[in-house]
Amino acid sequence: MPNIKSAKKSVKTNKEIAIGNTVYTSRIKNSIKKIEKAVKDKNRILATTELKTTISNIDKGVSKGIIKQNSADRKKARLNKIVKEM
Repeated sequence: MPNIKSAKKSVKTNKEIAIGNTVYTSRIKNSIKKIEKAVKDKNRILATTELKTTISNIDKGVSKGIIKQNSADRKKARLNKIVKEM
């Protein structure tokens, strides 16, 4: 446990930031799972609509600094590829 007042405050803010980060990462992961499920069920309309929301979620994650730009681009490219191959 920290003794210095500023260190105590940073522990508190770090917890809040970590909670916010898990919200965005879980949002990204869940939307990717929805696309994969739609592709598996061969539902093209649902897959394309989910692709748009997933791409926006990934971009929000990049802007928040949760994931890096290259990994975001890689995820978006792979998702686009799976949806187009349907």
